[in-house]
Amino acid sequence: GLIVELSDRSIAEWAVKSGAWGPRNGHGGSSDKPQLKFGVPMLDDLSARKVLKAIAPTVQRNFIVPELKGNLTESERKEQLLRFDSAGFKRKAVVLIGDPSADYKEHVQGLMLAEKQQKLDWQRQQAAAQAERKKAAEERKRKAEAMREEAAKKRQKVAEAKEKKSEGEEKEGEAKEGEAKEGDAKEATEETKAEEKPEEPAEPALPETAELTEEEKAMVHRKASTPDVADAALARSLAQLSMPSKAEGFDEIVFAWQKEGESTKLLREWLLEKKKTTRAEDLQPGEWFKGLWAKWQKTLQEWRKAQNEFKDPAKRKSKQEAAKKKKAEEKKAEGDAEEGEKEAEEEKVAEEVDVESLDPLTVENILDLGNGEPLFANFGFEDWTLLATRIELHLLLHAFKKDLNDADRPSFGENHLPFYYTRYFSKTFSIKTFGCAEFSGFIELVSSVVSVEEGSGFLKALLSEDADFEQFLRQVEEDRRERQRRMDAGDETAKLKFTRPAPASSGQKGGWGGQQQGGARRGNIVGGGGKGGGYGGGYGGGYQKKGASYSSGSQGRAGGGGYRR
Repeated sequence: GLIVELSDRSIAEWAVKSGAWGPRNGHGGSSDKPQLKFGVPMLDDLSARKVLKAIAPTVQRNFIVPELKGNLTESERKEQLLRFDSAGFKRKAVVLIGDPSADYKEHVQGLMLAEKQQKLDWQRQQAAAQAERKKAAEERKRKAEAMREEAAKKRQKVAEAKEKKSEGEEKEGEAKEGEAKEGDAKEATEETKAEEKPEEPAEPALPETAELTEEEKAMVHRKASTPDVADAALARSLAQLSMPSKAEGFDEIVFAWQKEGESTKLLREWLLEKKKTTRAEDLQPGEWFKGLWAKWQKTLQEWRKAQNEFKDPAKRKSKQEAAKKKKAEEKKAEGDAEEGEKEAEEEKVAEEVDVESLDPLTVENILDLGNGEPLFANFGFEDWTLLATRIELHLLLHAFKKDLNDADRPSFGENHLPFYYTRYFSKTFSIKTFGCAEFSGFIELVSSVVSVEEGSGFLKALLSEDADFEQFLRQVEEDRRERQRRMDAGDETAKLKFTRPAPASSGQKGGWGGQQQGGARRGNIVGGGGKGGGYGGGYGGGYQKKGASYSSGSQGRAGGGGYRR
């Protein structure tokens, strides 16, 4: 019997057939969810869709719901099934995945051939109209030339009449005048010939019948100007896409092109590949990240304060005296000569500590190496930037895995790093800020905490999620000393050349980190910005009415659920 399509696309087609005026270049959006821009409130705000969804289950008809994203999402499938009770409808899912059937291929090629024939007929009409215009122009030109020739003959007759009247003139003058007249006539004839242009070669005639090329014959799906599903909608749903099952409430599931096992495998492979190249647009930082980010900001401020106090002679002396006083108060046995001598010896040793000989990775107290000097006393802009960047990447990679919670997508690649970095830290990211022309050069700078997996290209955090911030600082100091040794030996390539960013405006928005801080912070790098598809083809499960045409299709997708009375 008649099958009625329930979709936004069918609403748009119905509106156009009813006389509604839509955009000249189409409605935009996607085939799955076209943008309705008719200027009619009940159409544009999708009120008509709500009414149809409410009325359809009460009508004694057969329906097909060819919504690609919705039919691949379990929650939306269940929502559709609830509208059509099993007592009144047979709820059937038709899955179209993989290599299409021969009938489908033949049908698609028939549609392609019809489209090509229609285009050819239009071209033939245009060519015929152009030929008529050219013929009319040539006829006008011929008539103009004939008029010029007639005018020339009249001028010649007038000249001959004058010649007869001037019999008393000398023969030489008559001869000259005759020659002049002949010259005028000859000149007029030559002008007429000069205006005549050689005929242009005729254009090759267009064939009457269109034919598909070998490449077109190999195609199994038509190319559409609009995507089947909007990229943003697909990105938000990748983690929820799945095959329909009878447990959801279907009375029957038909795998029309490939068997269930092969169809499931194809969908799985497509999803894995798609997740590698699609950003999680709606990803938001979770509580784990927020807690550690706040802790890191507090720790960074304490370390920067400690460095500033050590570099200030007055504050350093005051701090040392306060430390001595506190240590003295803790002594239980005051006035003990032996203890006094011991303290004096300790103070002398403290003053003679060789900081450069200490191993940054094993020192006990990073805030005091024995003489009041912190381990990071010699940190410059580049060192603080490198420390902040390493910790930010560490937090980002672990937070991404937790917040997205998708086993198929534990991380992301180089091309998506700027997007997620901005989402979490409210700062743009660019490797040029670090003086790097290639991403591999940047990875070398952070190789102690991040690597790139072979094959997938995903970024991988090398330290466990509970790694202490001191561990990062110790490694940065170790790297600083190594660079200093190389520069002392004359190796200028060891020097870091980071770009100092312009101060960010207060209240910067865009990611959780920046919203919490309300502006720029010292020691955190701000670089140049970076930016970061549905898949093509077929869904359906039945023929469209009036034209018996399949919906456009693609390998690796599930078709629409059908409901039959």
